[in-house]
Amino acid sequence: MTTVIVDYESGNLHSAEKAFQRMASEAGAGKVTVTSDPDVVRGASRVVLPGDGAFPACRDELYDHRGLFEAIEETVIAKGRPFMGICIGMQMLATRGLEYRETAGFDWIGGTVERIAPSDDSLKVPHMGWNDLVIDQPHPVFDGISTGDHAYFVHSYHFRVDDPADLLAHVEYGGPITAVVGRDNIVGTQFHPEKSQSTGLRIIGNFLNWTP
Repeated sequence: MTTVIVDYESGNLHSAEKAFQRMASEAGAGKVTVTSDPDVVRGASRVVLPGDGAFPACRDELYDHRGLFEAIEETVIAKGRPFMGICIGMQMLATRGLEYRETAGFDWIGGTVERIAPSDDSLKVPHMGWNDLVIDQPHPVFDGISTGDHAYFVHSYHFRVDDPADLLAHVEYGGPITAVVGRDNIVGTQFHPEKSQSTGLRIIGNFLNWTP
């Protein structure tokens, strides 16, 4: 059993790799590898897609790696392997993103990635730091996680889903901000689980044990 963290030059993957390796070891969940090889992705038991920076830049970089998105889509959509998107990796699940320019997403979960607009002018954008999760839908990745547990965010845009059933958790920041989305074998976190201490590690461990 192999969990693949997709490397498409979207940022430093060291902390994510270490967190997933730690939890895979504790859970007996097999090997964790970082790769940009489409053939390795096709053979994966689970796929993790991180992303740092801006939606259009990450999307373009991923598509510039020949055959990589197609391998992810084959593994996740055709084969039904568990998938986790992190930060921009979660945002790219949307139908489209509006950061800098309108950019097509994967359209695996309907919705739009739009700029955060807090109702309280004293709240700054980007939304950066710790915030308390509000669980909207039960999900196996929340085993041992409760409303009020906190996670670490750094973002200026968030994923507004079309179907409320796809919103698994949110946080309050001058209004609701999407924190976790998911459907079927797909889940995505706006926050960085590898930087979210015990809450994030628990979510990673739950993902590695998840059998949708």
